[in-house]
Amino acid sequence: MAMFTRRLFSMGNLTAEHFESYLRITKNFEQNLKKLKIISLEEGKCIAEMKVEQEHTNILGTLHGGFTASLIDVVSSYGLNSLERGNVPHVSVNLNVRYIKGAELGKTVVIESEMVKCGRNLAFLEVTIKDKISGEILAKGDHTKYLMK
Repeated sequence: MAMFTRRLFSMGNLTAEHFESYLRITKNFEQNLKKLKIISLEEGKCIAEMKVEQEHTNILGTLHGGFTASLIDVVSSYGLNSLERGNVPHVSVNLNVRYIKGAELGKTVVIESEMVKCGRNLAFLEVTIKDKISGEILAKGDHTKYLMK
């Protein structure tokens, strides 16, 4: 799996299919996101969606806060990887999540990530999670990544 991940970073011009195939076969933490569907991936932006299922919920039956943070982390990282400059190994420096409203079991959420700035060593990304039907904002996140090359 580490070999696949290294190859992923060296490919350039990554597509939604690259990430979805990775999610299907990984044994790493990202396996929890195997039901995530990448809708679009382009120049620092990533849009994904996912139906909230039982395995994603907390005791109240809404999308778990930790899972929400993981969605923000992963989708923003995929957006970063879509840039030539961002397609290097990178790690999180800071992840801030504002929980606005819970996503109920059975709802589909849309996760939209956008690059704010990609510098020499740091990248700054913003993420919004919305209800697919109503468009209501459920969570917002800011993610700072350290670029390792």
